[in-house]
Amino acid sequence: MSEGKETPPAEPANPKIKHDWYQTDSQVIITVLLKNAPNEKVKVHYGDRSVSISSAIPNSESEYSLELELAHEIVPAMCTYVVTPSKIEVKLRKKEGIRWTQLEGEGEEEKIKAIPQAVLDASGPQQPPKLFRKDWDKIERDIKKMEEEEKEEGDAALNSMFQKIYGEGSDEVRRAMNKSYVESGGTVLSTNWNQVSKEKVEVKPPDGLEFKKWE
Repeated sequence: MSEGKETPPAEPANPKIKHDWYQTDSQVIITVLLKNAPNEKVKVHYGDRSVSISSAIPNSESEYSLELELAHEIVPAMCTYVVTPSKIEVKLRKKEGIRWTQLEGEGEEEKIKAIPQAVLDASGPQQPPKLFRKDWDKIERDIKKMEEEEKEEGDAALNSMFQKIYGEGSDEVRRAMNKSYVESGGTVLSTNWNQVSKEKVEVKPPDGLEFKKWE
């Protein structure tokens, strides 16, 4: 008589609920594909190298449970989880910023990372100082060269402009330029004939210099 009241066993429900994981530089994220999990009945416990996830299964008397012995250590106080309509997402904070090749068991990432890091620590800092000194010397020489070239280009451009004005200007412009340049000793160059024709163009030395007439 009791055979007619048999209830479905709890075990078959668990294998149908899949879980997966991925990682970032600082976290390992475990995703349990349990839909509509009741938030108040989801429990997650963190150990230094373990995590357990349990939840009631909607529309069932069964309970989902996942126990994991992790490949590396985590920081329990910095781990979190969130329940959404489609999944339970658990974020584990890595104790060390290394890549995990597996979620469970004994990981070997620490050994893989230690070899190149040790090589870098031992040999990396030795050569750069000498290289930097050479680079700065070269940069200083290049800057001086560029400044000299810019100065030459500036003078050449100015002379070219004056030549163009003289060549394309009227007779009055040419007379004004010749008179002002000669009378001022090369310190003034004017194109205004009405102005320079009325009087002698005085010498105007650059700022900070004083003109003295030699007797």
